[in-house]
Amino acid sequence: MSANLYETDFNLWLEETINKLENNQFQALDKVNLIEELKDLGKAEKNALESNLMILLAHLLKLTVQADVPDTMKNSWYNSVIEHRKRIKKQLSKTPSLKSYLPKVLEDAYNDGRDIAIKEGKKASFGVPIPDESDYPSECIFTIEQILDDDFFV
Repeated sequence: MSANLYETDFNLWLEETINKLENNQFQALDKVNLIEELKDLGKAEKNALESNLMILLAHLLKLTVQADVPDTMKNSWYNSVIEHRKRIKKQLSKTPSLKSYLPKVLEDAYNDGRDIAIKEGKKASFGVPIPDESDYPSECIFTIEQILDDDFFV
């Protein structure tokens, strides 16, 4: 019954699972789906961290490579850096074990952020120079300490 409930009404399945745990009814648990949900929860935390890191790196790169753009554009990037840095730091404070995950995901997040920065840079208009793809370093030029430093922008 619980496995079917999992597929038809996830929220009710979740409530029943919590109730069973609180009442020590471990034999009645839908263990297969509970284990899968716990694994997915860990993946979701890591994916959120990587996503915020990717956007943060994209905008740090744009601030570095496109330093001569109008202040209105730069201000948007500064705001994005502040926001995504805040998200990352908040997530790390709630789940400190994710800090060890940062070095593992940095290269992929940087490559994705670089790709975003390049594609957005090609859409520059109103006399803003379009950087060459080679202007964006192929390897991350920021340390984790810089990435997490509230006062670091470039």
